[in-house]
Amino acid sequence: MRPLIRIAGRRLVRPLQPAKATSSSAAAAAGSVCSMRISTSRAQGVHTVACRTGRTASQMLIAKRGAGMRAYSAAAEQKSGETEEVDLGAMVPMDRIRNIGIIAHVDHGKTTLVDCLLKQSGALSGSSAMQETRVMDSNALEKERGITILSKVTSLAYKGHRINIVDTPGHADFGGEVERILSMVDSVVLVVDATEGPMAQTKFVLTKALARGLSPLVVLNKADRPTSRADEVDSELLELFMALGASDAQTDYKVMYASAKEGWCTHDAAEAGRLSAGGADGSMAPLLDAIVQQAPAPTGQREDAPFAMLVTQLEANSYLGKCVLGRVSSGKVRVGDRIRVLEPETGTVREEGRVTRLFLRSGVRQVEMAEAGAGDLVTLSGVPTAGINATVASPEVEEPLGFVPIDPPTISVTFSVNDSPLAGREGSQLTSGMIRARLLREAETNVALQIRDSGKSEALEVRGRGELQLSVLIETMRREGFELSVTPPRVLMRRDAGNILEPFEEITIDVDHGASGVVIEKLTKRKGELKSFSDVADKARMVFHIPTRGLLGYMSEFKNDTHGSGVINHAFLRYDAYAGPLEKTRKASMVSMAAGTATAYALNMIEPRGRLFVRNGEAVYPGMVVGELSKDGGDLEVNPAKAKQLTNIRAAGKDDTIRLVPVAPWSLEEAIAYINPDEAIEVTPSTIRLRKQILDANKRKQNSRKRAPDAEDMLE
Repeated sequence: MRPLIRIAGRRLVRPLQPAKATSSSAAAAAGSVCSMRISTSRAQGVHTVACRTGRTASQMLIAKRGAGMRAYSAAAEQKSGETEEVDLGAMVPMDRIRNIGIIAHVDHGKTTLVDCLLKQSGALSGSSAMQETRVMDSNALEKERGITILSKVTSLAYKGHRINIVDTPGHADFGGEVERILSMVDSVVLVVDATEGPMAQTKFVLTKALARGLSPLVVLNKADRPTSRADEVDSELLELFMALGASDAQTDYKVMYASAKEGWCTHDAAEAGRLSAGGADGSMAPLLDAIVQQAPAPTGQREDAPFAMLVTQLEANSYLGKCVLGRVSSGKVRVGDRIRVLEPETGTVREEGRVTRLFLRSGVRQVEMAEAGAGDLVTLSGVPTAGINATVASPEVEEPLGFVPIDPPTISVTFSVNDSPLAGREGSQLTSGMIRARLLREAETNVALQIRDSGKSEALEVRGRGELQLSVLIETMRREGFELSVTPPRVLMRRDAGNILEPFEEITIDVDHGASGVVIEKLTKRKGELKSFSDVADKARMVFHIPTRGLLGYMSEFKNDTHGSGVINHAFLRYDAYAGPLEKTRKASMVSMAAGTATAYALNMIEPRGRLFVRNGEAVYPGMVVGELSKDGGDLEVNPAKAKQLTNIRAAGKDDTIRLVPVAPWSLEEAIAYINPDEAIEVTPSTIRLRKQILDANKRKQNSRKRAPDAEDMLE
């Protein structure tokens, strides 16, 4: 590598760190006789780490590499050479607290990294979670989809310090969780895939962290992969830091190499190579040491200051009711203390009460606390009316704490009562009042969502960051027994100095080189602008700036064009000038004109006209979308319930020879992205159907003569 070059105090080239003389062979020569004993007191949250002699480090290696479970190496334990004991349930000095956030792009390994830290620190000892993966993803949808939706806070003890870790979502649609949670931490660990490098969401979360003055600790994860390109990724990260206007202190970040799946982390690139090859035993101790040494301790005044805490998250507890999570900004709080809730911005007193319970989480356990002070991340109960961004404080506090507003939503959909002929057959939550109450409860905990009246008595407008965020909300509601109708997403535009502005996204696409041409062609038609084209491993990487309108409905086309091998990621970029109308990208629909049950006889005659959405035996009704035409033009009304008339001439068994193309069921994301502006999605606990918003064919024809909506109609 070239030597380190600095211009105006900034690093432009980072050299590889030279291999150290002390390696696993040196540790073996020294005896490698130190092993680790971790004992956990589940009642009080006390972790004890002690060294003793008798066995080698290799004998103590836990044989769960796939789950990220490794004992600390002998070298790491000999370096500390001391017994540490921390009571997580007691209030510790502020200089012994570290509040750290884990931020990254989706699928770069944040949650796996947190799992590994919890397991190796002993926070999960004695629980069944020791054998599980992605312990922090406790939500059912998170486990099914393999993504983090809600931010989670956990604590662990290490060398006399309490490290509070916040695991954040990586998908752009849940960026509001990241923005809100950054107010709780003093530093962040930026996790970047050593093969993919910085992606769209990496830029988003890093922008927010740098704007708050946080100095990241960079971890290049998945460094054990054969495709790892750590040097190139490091250079790309440095360019990204400089492009975002990072200060000299922020640009001088430390780089660590890790494999969260294998359970090791190191400062040394040469050591990372040996660990990847299995030639040495590693652990996460270097990362924990770096957090203790480099992350700043929280600031604030504990003595002679009133208690004040900003609420950043709400939790539901079966025994305690609503609990509030936040960071204590000043003072101390004890169980039984009188507190009150101040409204954000106005400072109006919403409620007064007492602290009934005070606790933090360590792994999957709740550790009760008798007292907490400034710098602690704690959960308390006793004020059930507190909301996000409210201030919970002592009675003498009259001014609410400030909070950082999050970016506004960019798209909206309308939720309304399911008024189809099949309504009420599956769900139990059917009325507009039930839907309204559920959406308002969701808005209390999810500040990235906005709920507004749509002007209709039985409909509400829901505004969010993207199709995935809205589909997660709809999926959650349908599992709770709701039936509802959802309109297509609408982009939210603004007017500034007489000009119409619309949201733009930055998308990063990795595809095979053979598919790059069709991707560029289709995105250009959708007003996309190609910003860069490069080779990453065996893929072509393209970065586009494109209106949010241009991305709606593109995901299904992208999967077909790349044969499922392409990867696309996006993040909100900015509001910019309206890019003009888009070309029509979807063909017309086949609409049912009859009610009944779809028959194979009718579907066999309809199938040559296009692609079917219904199967033999499914219930249909007038106005239901049953397929897509294979040519452009107006919608075609068909009768999928037509049955063959039996006579003494035709054979009854002739239908057995009919072979229909299998129909894949709709996912919510696909349905939201697919439907036309005059269509809607009928959502029930077990079925997703497409339909026209106006079921009557004559009324649809009358409505089609009206003026088509334009950019003026999409203004907020």
